[in-house]
Amino acid sequence: MKRLIHSLRSPWTWLSLAVLAVLAVFLVWPVLNILSSSVLARNDDGQSGWQLLMADPRYLRAIGNTLMLGAGVTLLATCIGVPLAYLTARHRYPGKTLVSILPLITLVIPEVIGAQTWLMILGNNGVLTRALRDGLGLTPPSFYGWPGLLTVMTFTYYAYIYIGTLAAIRGFDVQLEEAAQSLGTSPPLSRLKIMVPVVMPAVLASALLVFTMVVGNFATSMILGHQIELLSVLTYQASVSETGSDPVMQSTLATTSISLVMLVLFVQRWIVSRGRYEITQGRGAPVTSMRGPRALMMAGAAMTVMMLSMLPLGTLAVGAFTRAHGPVMRWGEWTVANLERVLISAPAPVLNSIVYAGIATLIAIAFSTLASYLIVKKRNLLTPWLDYLSSIPLALSGTVIGIGLLMTFGHGAFDLSGTASLIVLAYIVRRLPFGVRNASSTLFNLPDSIEEASVSLGVPPLASFLKVVLPLMVPAIAAAAVLTWTTTVSELSASVIVYSPGHETLPIQIFRLIDSGLMAQASAYGLVLITVILAPVLLATRIFKLRLFA
Repeated sequence: MKRLIHSLRSPWTWLSLAVLAVLAVFLVWPVLNILSSSVLARNDDGQSGWQLLMADPRYLRAIGNTLMLGAGVTLLATCIGVPLAYLTARHRYPGKTLVSILPLITLVIPEVIGAQTWLMILGNNGVLTRALRDGLGLTPPSFYGWPGLLTVMTFTYYAYIYIGTLAAIRGFDVQLEEAAQSLGTSPPLSRLKIMVPVVMPAVLASALLVFTMVVGNFATSMILGHQIELLSVLTYQASVSETGSDPVMQSTLATTSISLVMLVLFVQRWIVSRGRYEITQGRGAPVTSMRGPRALMMAGAAMTVMMLSMLPLGTLAVGAFTRAHGPVMRWGEWTVANLERVLISAPAPVLNSIVYAGIATLIAIAFSTLASYLIVKKRNLLTPWLDYLSSIPLALSGTVIGIGLLMTFGHGAFDLSGTASLIVLAYIVRRLPFGVRNASSTLFNLPDSIEEASVSLGVPPLASFLKVVLPLMVPAIAAAAVLTWTTTVSELSASVIVYSPGHETLPIQIFRLIDSGLMAQASAYGLVLITVILAPVLLATRIFKLRLFA
């Protein structure tokens, strides 16, 4: 009782309550609206969404296809990411320095651009498809459907597994492996029995991230899915068709998406809990040089992955300056008319993206800095809930977040429909965990004694935070701001649900042009989008020396 009374007297408790109230209104309320509508909403015939889902084989096929796609992409991404991470961590080979830019490539290429540029190469009118058809008389299989989905998503997401596995292998104490070998175990077997179990949690965590991103992927699924039913596509279509009516199917399909992610998270935690390993920081494995045919083969494989990863950027740059007549690209004929249209005739999507993403980044970083400070440094009865709630967007796809916000703030007393506020809100909610996790990682490394010393010298707690703690957090806050900006300005799946005419952003405009077959104009907008994303990253890493990928 005394502890409760003491907590109520603390201003930090009331500030935690205010932050918790904001999360409850803009995050918990929309999610609860989705869950409740999936149970309570009825169509004109009085049927619930679950009755319609179980009765229509199309929805069941979509769930099965989504699970198959998630498993397939995760498996393929693991097969690429894990060997590449081991090769990079343990060996020195020609072209290794280029592999270090993989995180940057993954960050700056939005999913909608990745799908678009692969279509420009291997689509029905793609440059490679036309070369095979016109030059060699070959008719390659359609890139739409499973081939395109598996290819594009694998090369979009494998770097996440690469990054997670690389960090785990570099942190592994090689002395454990050497001890096993000194007892007679062969090097391959020692790696299998000693290193693999230790790094497996990192691989599983990265694989889970990839699976959840595939389940929630909207852009690639919508552009390349063709006649394959997928959960994210049907959820978007239900949201569009049910606009202004009871959210029967959109809430049911959104709840199904949430359930799939939660189920996978539970399975992953169960697998990891069966074998937990903890090691102290030891000596990392020495990097050995590879020579001869083996080195050339390994370097060739790594560089092939790099070239395929760079393919979207190269294709985008060429397409932006290629003359086109409607949907027909005239490869080899150059023009600047596409960029003139983007920058002079129709710059509204560019300006909208910069303004909306800028406002969302500022608000999200300020809010996440305060939330992380309360969670790490001012623990009370409410801060565990702050930690849990701030992580919820990680388990929600952009489509689900957009539907929840539209159901909650698209009508009634809090009607934000038809305004840019709903887009900014969707940006903030979706990218909130970026700021919270970055700021928290720095605060955990700051000893409490620094702030306590300031308070003991008579400086008020708030002033101590502003003058002592906040300046030490500036590098982490700046890094979080850059990462939040780069992911916000390329966001599509949530904003395409909540946007209204006149508020199109760059990803939305690119998506609409791809749907119309106007690839040259889409490439021009895409090139501008890449520039808008890349400029702050280069400024942060080259000028201010921020470690965005540490």
